Amino acid sequence: MSLRAVEVVASGVPVPRWRGRLAQFCAVALAAAGYSEWEIAIMLCDDERIAELNGRYRGKDSPTDVLSFPREEGSPGEPVAGDIAISLPALRRNALSYGASDNEELKRLVVHGILHLAGMDHGRGKSGKMLALQETLLKRLQAERVIGE
Repeated sequence: MSLRAVEVVASGVPVPRWRGRLAQFCAVALAAAGYSEWEIAIMLCDDERIAELNGRYRGKDSPTDVLSFPREEGSPGEPVAGDIAISLPALRRNALSYGASDNEELKRLVVHGILHLAGMDHGRGKSGKMLALQETLLKRLQAERVIGE
């Protein structure tokens, strides 16, 4: 039996009506990235909550768009597991800044978070591989709808 669980919760923001579609998108994105097992929680939150997490875990006293918290250092073949926090106000600011829809930006943040949970990193000269895979996955998942009809 394979483990495939995605939970979506809200903190400081109303629970969006597209919460179920977000969980489905996360599962589709994980499968597209080649992962067969996962256990992920996504917290949709406000800037205040993500700034608190950013300060506590990264020492940065400001809001950000997405944070990932792997449950443990995994090795290849192990389930992708952990928590992703996404600031909805930051998502909307990013979408406006990049000229993207909220749907496109949400998918970008989710895929970015998943890749971090899977052990990928874009710090210290490592960004090329992770961000290239992120763009490949986003192109493959372009037709997926989370927000909107």
